[in-house]
Amino acid sequence: MLRWPEEEGRRSRISLAGEPRLLLVPDGEEPPPVADCLEDWIRVPAAENEVRARVDALAVRSQAHTTNGHSHDPGPTEPVIDDFGVLRVHGSWVALPPLEARLAEALLERLGAVTSRDLLIRAGWPTGAPGRNALDVHVLRLRRRLTPVGLAIRTVRSRGYLMEPAPG
Repeated sequence: MLRWPEEEGRRSRISLAGEPRLLLVPDGEEPPPVADCLEDWIRVPAAENEVRARVDALAVRSQAHTTNGHSHDPGPTEPVIDDFGVLRVHGSWVALPPLEARLAEALLERLGAVTSRDLLIRAGWPTGAPGRNALDVHVLRLRRRLTPVGLAIRTVRSRGYLMEPAPG
């Protein structure tokens, strides 16, 4: 576990060593883009069971990611999200917070087509509608996370959003 951004140098060293990393991100601080299956982040303060769940997920991904120290799976060619909220495509991956994973799943179901704002709101907040700009804020964050894995989210005015491969 590392404090972000204070321990950025240590993060780099641990990453080079191929070890799993959980970044503890304080409220108000923007987390870094995560493009390595051995890394994840969580907002602090966080409940102990949530931190434990992230650490356990990292351990599972670490075992699945390597065989005798070597990566063995180039990854899917179509974007997929696993049960841990990790989106994988073309050998790259990004860990998504739960709400953003639900939004990404809804967008992926209609990859290349418009997904309505109403459908996204129901997917992201199944127990009730969020505040007025919450969807836009979370889609903006999701856009930033998806850029390193080659995916883009386009706004379709008065209709919704569209996920597609980023222009090459």
